[in-house]
Amino acid sequence: MSFSFDTLRFLLVDDNHHMRAIVAAILRSAGARTIREAQDGEEGLDSLRRYSADIAIADFKMTPVDGVEFVRQVRQGKEPYLPVIMMTGFSDRVRIVEARDAGVTEILAKPITARSLLERVESVVLHPRPFIRSESYFGPCRRRTDRPVYTGEERRGVAAPRERLLEA
Repeated sequence: MSFSFDTLRFLLVDDNHHMRAIVAAILRSAGARTIREAQDGEEGLDSLRRYSADIAIADFKMTPVDGVEFVRQVRQGKEPYLPVIMMTGFSDRVRIVEARDAGVTEILAKPITARSLLERVESVVLHPRPFIRSESYFGPCRRRTDRPVYTGEERRGVAAPRERLLEA
């Protein structure tokens, strides 16, 4: 990795103490020094009001504020560009799409490994995705690849209605 973990500030949000301990141990082994922990999304949001973070790592399923609601509120708060890595034991398509559409930066399926966690951190640090604002979404660009050969009406930057495209 071509960056230093010791300068990054992490916020770890999970209602499972053992999972927080595992993730914190992995981050510390990579050199992280500043790791704040929160037991749920509500506590995580409170922590963000008081302290800055460079990366948040949050669990999907928590109460009273779950990971998806945590991300939605982060995107509307004082640090809307904060990269959020969401851990989940629920890797079915519906939940992944729900997390993505809330503005999650990366998804990390449980059971996690040190390698998978560190790869996600590396991704948000070294390959940040641009943020997109539309009427219904604010967050990192959900497209993983840019397909320059695509010319359909959904192409980024194409504002012309479909009829105009057909006339050309």
